[in-house]
Amino acid sequence: MSRKVVGYTGLLAIGAGTYYLYNAGGDPKLAEKQFEHDAARASAKVRGELPGREKEAKKAGEEGFEAIRSKAKELSNDAKAEADKAAAKFESYRQDAAKKLDETRRETGKELNSAVDKFDKSVTEGARKSKGWFGW
Repeated sequence: MSRKVVGYTGLLAIGAGTYYLYNAGGDPKLAEKQFEHDAARASAKVRGELPGREKEAKKAGEEGFEAIRSKAKELSNDAKAEADKAAAKFESYRQDAAKKLDETRRETGKELNSAVDKFDKSVTEGARKSKGWFGW
C-alpha cells in the first residue's frame, strides 16, 4: 500500500511540474514562480486569513516580474538573431563587391596589356620601316 502511495505521489509531482513548465513556455524560473503563487493562493484560501493575502500578492508580483523577464530575454534573443542575419547579409554583399572589384581589375589589366602590346607592335613596325628607308 505504501509503495503505491509513493508511486502516485511521484507521478502527481511529475505531472504538476510538467504542467507548470508547459504553461511557463519552458522557463523554469517562471514555472517556479507560478507554482509558488498558486500555492500561496491555495494556502490563503484554506486558511481564509488576511496575512495569507499579503503572501499571495507578493508571489503574484514575483510571477509578473518573472514573466516580464522571460519575455525580455526572448525579445533580446530575437533581436540578436536579426542582427546576426543582417551581419551575414552585409558580409555577403562585401564579398560580392570584392569579387567584382577584382574582376574589373583583371579586365582592366588585360586591356592595358593589350594596348601596350599594340603600341609596342606599332613602334617596332615603325622602327623596322624606318630602318629600311634609311638603308640600315
